[in-house]
Amino acid sequence: MSSSIIYIGTRGSKLALWQANHVKALLETTHPQLCFELKIISTKGDRVLDVALSKIGDKGLFTRELEDQLFDGHIHMAVHSLKDLPTVMPQGTRVGAILSRGEYRDALVSRVGLSLEQMTEEHTIATSSLRRRAQIKAINPKVQVVDIRGNVDTRLRKMHDGYCHAMMMAGAGLIRLGYDHEIHMLMEPVSFVPAPGQGAVAIELLDGAFDVMQLIAPLHCSATASMVMAERAFLNELQGGCHVPIGSHAVMNHDLITLYGMVAAIDGSVVLRDLVTGSVEEAELLGRDLAQRIKQQGGDDLLNIE
Repeated sequence: MSSSIIYIGTRGSKLALWQANHVKALLETTHPQLCFELKIISTKGDRVLDVALSKIGDKGLFTRELEDQLFDGHIHMAVHSLKDLPTVMPQGTRVGAILSRGEYRDALVSRVGLSLEQMTEEHTIATSSLRRRAQIKAINPKVQVVDIRGNVDTRLRKMHDGYCHAMMMAGAGLIRLGYDHEIHMLMEPVSFVPAPGQGAVAIELLDGAFDVMQLIAPLHCSATASMVMAERAFLNELQGGCHVPIGSHAVMNHDLITLYGMVAAIDGSVVLRDLVTGSVEEAELLGRDLAQRIKQQGGDDLLNIE
């Protein structure tokens, strides 16, 4: 590697910086003789905060500018929340390592101390995700759901200032930033399916960057990689992004994976769920098989709604 400093690209939010600093600390422990530095890069998703994610367009929303820096040689690797990465990586890049997954469940954050089922038409829940919106409405059609954007701190401040009574957010972000006390309850994947790859951190690099690949190899968790492979194959087979409520979550038990999948109408009036179990070696095939099963149950109709 020609550079004396190895640059790690990251977005500038507190959560992104936590993830990048976590990767940096692991690399410094593994390679104490090397020097690693973070390079903060702003993305379109960080800058456009007054439009719902589903209306901006989803491919590369939080990743494209980091990839530009990779191609230009300004950074050696980029750290992402895996769920932000497209299921087909841009030509010339690859996911080089996936860290051991953190909290994968969605978290209900509430200033009124009520469960989702206990809320009435008087209550408002905020979320930026169509997947969460659909499942909230499926569980409690009475509750009002509104959009919310911004980082974790901003969203919590909005809620406590009265914008909403509760929020549904990724539990991993709250826990990583020390907001465990804000979590009213964690939603179990059997009834509230997470996003594919939720809770996992990925390191992206250029194809052919074998020296960087060797550096990050010790950080890779093969068990997490197998589970998220099944989840992302499910998403890829459905060809869904931010515009359709889709969730998937895999659980590993020894050499078996059980994959849960969900496709829903945005208003929660229809929620299709199913599961498959198979060997770890068939992780990708399991995801594609489950997607086809849900398509046959009516998922095609939901996916084709404009």
